[in-house]
Amino acid sequence: MKAGLILGIEGFRFVEPAFADLSDDIWTEILIAAQGDQGRLLVDEKDEPIAFAIGDRFRWNVGSFLARKPTAALVERFEETAGEIWQEKREIWAGAVREYYSTDIINTIGPSLEDQNQERQAMVNDLLSYIWGKDEAGVCLDCCCGSGIGAVALRKLGFTPLSYDNDASLLSLGFSKKRLIPEDTMMIDAAVASQYTSNAPHGLGLMFGEINNFTKALWEQITVELISLTHTTLITVGTEKEARIVEEWVKSRGRSVRVFENKRDPIYDHWVLDIRRKQPVS
Repeated sequence: MKAGLILGIEGFRFVEPAFADLSDDIWTEILIAAQGDQGRLLVDEKDEPIAFAIGDRFRWNVGSFLARKPTAALVERFEETAGEIWQEKREIWAGAVREYYSTDIINTIGPSLEDQNQERQAMVNDLLSYIWGKDEAGVCLDCCCGSGIGAVALRKLGFTPLSYDNDASLLSLGFSKKRLIPEDTMMIDAAVASQYTSNAPHGLGLMFGEINNFTKALWEQITVELISLTHTTLITVGTEKEARIVEEWVKSRGRSVRVFENKRDPIYDHWVLDIRRKQPVS
């Protein structure tokens, strides 16, 4: 595990049961109460705390602070151990944390049945190449990634996808098919993605929907969260009616949007929204 190598420890576990739990302060209290007379504090390139480890020569408990702030009580607990301070780049640590929880999914969750085919993969590849070409680069948030068809297309174009979904079996399928990379994948609720990731140049949301009276509020929250985090965003839906609903959401947030029919795919990605904002996100 990369997390253990970064912290220089073996025989460890994260106190947070799942990646989505990283934002919950209750795990800070549990870490404070953990037994151990040794401590490690990991800080990022700005000297901000990103992890604490408390343990002994047999067992370590680790808490990650990528999505919440450490408390004064935790700092005091660390000082009691006269612990060591280690440093690593925030993004490298984030990748190690994602790998830890992705590996847990691989080891404990059976993959769903195959949900993709080569025909759709080729169509998605062609669509993204048409919209973004090979002149774009950088991180792309792969929202509601499923089993990773978008991640494959993004990597072919030179992007670094950061994929997330809340369906463990689909993520497990993506890992088993090598479409998703553990250190670049999170199991989180897309409606609160900003708690777990920072802004990125690009965002992708393939096959949003089905958007109806029962699901509109949720899909609006997911859409607004994605466009708030990204400068250029590509969203696909199955019907023109759904496309016009999403168009209204993004225009009301001050974004420009081009809506068009994608004749490559008559079912899943049949309507496309190419969404831009005037100024890059900081």
